[in-house]
This record gives sequence, C-alpha cells and structure tokens, in this order.
Amino acid sequence: MVSYIIWNGSSEIFSFGSFALRWYGLLFALGFLISQQVLYYIYRQEGKPEKDVDTLTIYMVVATILGARLGHVIFYQPELFVTSPLSILLPFEFSPFRVTGFTGLASHGGAFGILFALWLYSRKKKPGQNYIQVLDRIVIVVALTGALIRLGNFFNSEIIGLPSNNPFSVVFINHITDGIMDSKDGNNPAEYISVEKDTSLPEGANGRVPINIYIIFKKGVSQAEATTFLQGDVKHYLSYYDEFVDEPRITPLNFQIDVDPNGNLAARVSTVGIARHPAQLYESISCVILFIILFLMWKKHKADLPPGRIFGVFMILLWSLRFAYEFLKKNQVDFENDLPINMGQILSIPLFLVGVAILIWSYRNQQKTTRTPD
Repeated sequence: MVSYIIWNGSSEIFSFGSFALRWYGLLFALGFLISQQVLYYIYRQEGKPEKDVDTLTIYMVVATILGARLGHVIFYQPELFVTSPLSILLPFEFSPFRVTGFTGLASHGGAFGILFALWLYSRKKKPGQNYIQVLDRIVIVVALTGALIRLGNFFNSEIIGLPSNNPFSVVFINHITDGIMDSKDGNNPAEYISVEKDTSLPEGANGRVPINIYIIFKKGVSQAEATTFLQGDVKHYLSYYDEFVDEPRITPLNFQIDVDPNGNLAARVSTVGIARHPAQLYESISCVILFIILFLMWKKHKADLPPGRIFGVFMILLWSLRFAYEFLKKNQVDFENDLPINMGQILSIPLFLVGVAILIWSYRNQQKTTRTPD
C-alpha cells in the first residue's frame, strides 16, 4: 500500500529578475492582515478605540521580525555576528545583488520580541489596557498568524520532520526539481519535470519510498546531451539534497531515456525519496485549533475574563505542543545532535513556565477580587 505524499509545489508565486514573491512571505503578511481585522473586531466589542489596533500592528510586525531574526542568530548561528553581521538584518546580498529574504527566523525569538514590544506599548497607553490585558488579546491572533507562518514553512520545505512511514508522511522534492530546472544558466536542456510515486516497488523502512522523476527534454536535444545532463546535473542535485532523497553518491544514476516518433526525448529517473513527518502542518493545524479555543474563551467572557487567563492558557498549550513536536522534527543545526534535547525544546521550557506562573497568578487574583469581606 502506497502511503506517502509527494510535495513538489513551487515556493515562489512569481519572480522578476532578482526579486521573487514567495508563498512564505505572502502567508507571513496575510497572517498580520487577518490578525489586524480580528483585533478590530475584539476592540469594537470591548468599546476600545480601533486606532490602537493600528499602533499595535506596527509594534507586532517589527517585534516579530526583529525578534525572530535575532533569536535565530543568537540561538542557532551566533557566528554571523563575526562572519556576516550585515546579513543579520539585511534581507539581500550585495555582490551580486540578490534579494534573499531572512534565511533564518526563530519563533522563540519572535515570542521574546513580542513580549518586550508589548511591554513598551502598554507603558504608553491609558488605564484599561494594561500589559497583561493586551497580551490576552494579542495571543489570540498570534496563534492564527503562527498557523499561516508554519504553512509558509511547508511551502518552503523547511523545518522538516524526521523520516516516517505513517500515511501522512511527505516527500519534499521541490528543492531538487527547482535546482534541476534552474541549472545551466538558461541553457537547460530540460523542458518539463514531474515526480510520481513508483507503485511497482514496496516502501522501505525509515521513510524510504520509491519515486520516479520524469524529465521531458527540449526539441533538438540529442541523446548524448540528455545523458550528460542526467549523469551530471540531475545526479548532483539528487545527491546534494540528501535530506530529501536517498541517492547514493558513488553509484550510477538509474535512468532510462525514451524517444518518441518525432525524435523528442523523455527520461525516467528512479530513486528513493525520504518520506518525513510534515511537522509544519502539525504545528499549523494545532495553531488553528488553539486560535479557536482562545477566541471562544474571549467570546464567552470578553472584558469580564480575569487578566492573564487567555495568555496563560496560550503559553502552556503552545509551548508544550512545540516541545512535543520537536521530537518529530529534524534538528536545525548540527550542534543540537549532541544535546539531550534540542534548542527548540530548551527555549520552550521557560516560556511554558511563564504561562504556568501567569495562570496561577490569574486564578489567585480572581479569588482575591471575588472574596467577600468579613
């Protein structure tokens, strides 16, 4: 029984020169736009000025991007402070000029950034919008934004899970097909590429699954040119992206070239894909469920809900789930392989404990305010 999914969707919506609009960027921005509308609704229902949402949105966008970027560099790539300090805050390269975006963002850094930024925001606002109350409202939409960001990670084939043979496992193949089609600097002999399951062979252990890569060559490409391309470029990308396919570097590529009646060439390359837990989707779905839970909590009580209740629940559920999902994910950097738990789990613990402390404080504060005097 074939029980895996092949993901070969493009991470880009369109490109123009060195600029490319990626699904990740669109979903990232969409998360803030939708969150802003939800916050408008919440503030209208509570009789608070909607203009405060615009200010909050600016704080959130800046804090999330800066916090997530600095968090990634501090926790995962501190060497960048010495080797490439400009790359920390600049989403492009100079020579040659190329828009790269931020190649590393850490959600824990984003969390610390948001907590600090909202503390700054709350200091400037009038009574009735204290720090904890602002956090209670913000975390509702943070869960929704997090769901869209993780969906963007799926489109990028990043933050991948460990190899798995469960029915929802995914073979992330788009980096390989993009590399094959973008090679040769415009002189690529390939016209079209697709990837399909090889149902004639059984699945292997540890997520190893048979796949076929079909390449249609441009008119006029000779069999010798096609063979050179397959043995060179195609073999290179299959061997290079060893986290996505299990293609031995030293053995010849397993391929077959067919010729149609018009003399056009097509090749079938047989290799072994690595099916993995779609950890990004696990987290995305969990964030959607968390958003629904938090929104319903607010909807039922609104301003009558004790301060800290929503924030505490959010911190406990989100970071406990993050801690658990890390067991299903591939470590981001090599040094994590030597740790008893990875960096994502280490950073989740203090944030989880903050949630516990705030929730305890919320219940104790409620008891004090509802206690009947003697």
